[in-house]
This record gives sequence, structure tokens and C-alpha cells, in this order.
Amino acid sequence: MTYAPVIKTQTDLERAWRTLMNPLGWTRTSTWLMLVGPDSVPLPSLTEIEDCAGPPPEDGADQLGGMLAQLRSEALPEGSRVAFLRSRPGSGRADEDRAWAGMLYAAARVAGLPAEMVHLATDVDVLALPMDEAALPVAT
Repeated sequence: MTYAPVIKTQTDLERAWRTLMNPLGWTRTSTWLMLVGPDSVPLPSLTEIEDCAGPPPEDGADQLGGMLAQLRSEALPEGSRVAFLRSRPGSGRADEDRAWAGMLYAAARVAGLPAEMVHLATDVDVLALPMDEAALPVAT
């Protein structure tokens, strides 16, 4: 049976990430991308971006945002939105996680896609990284 959550609330999104990321425990750091259709059902593929250790690249928002903008214009139904999760070994929130969350929120803005709350999956928990806790990149 295929897992097909309906994501209408933050609680729904966190439940979906907890289900998709189980069992917890990571050997590397990744960023996960979930596209949610206008019917609040995620598209059937989950994308993993590997090698996301360290601070986000300076041009990360533009690069990822450009890719998402192209996807939005070519393949996504109107009213779609994006959800991101960062997974890494260890526990707790760190400044690096906040920097990645800020970059991911900025990438969604570049793409013109509404963003769900960014989440972090560690070895012990799945945590929300709200925009007001994110280290948002400075516009130049």
C-alpha cells in the first residue's frame, strides 16, 4: 500500500515527515523535498538532495529556487506548494540547521512557491524549524 497523507495543517505535515523518515538515525546530511498538490496530497515522489553538510552554499537559494521555478512552470498544478526537511546525525537544533532552513524558505520565495514549515530530522526526533527561527539570507 502506498502512503498518501493529506497535508492541511502543520500537524499533518509533521506526522507525514515522522512516517516517511522512520526509522530515525542518519549517517549523512541530506535535504528532502516534498511537493504538495492543490488537493493537499503530496506528489508521489520524495526527492533527496545529498551532501548537505556544512553551511548552505551562498547561491543555494537561487540555484534551488531556479530549479523549483522551472518545475513549477512546466509540471506542477496551480496551487501546489513545497515542503522541506533536513536530515542529519546528532540531536537538537543547531545554527547550521537554521541557516539551511533560511536558505530553503528563500528558495521557495525565488520559485514563487508557497512553503510549508521546514523540518529537521535528527537521530532522535523530528522538529519544526519555523521561519521566525530560521537564519534568513540577507538580500543583496
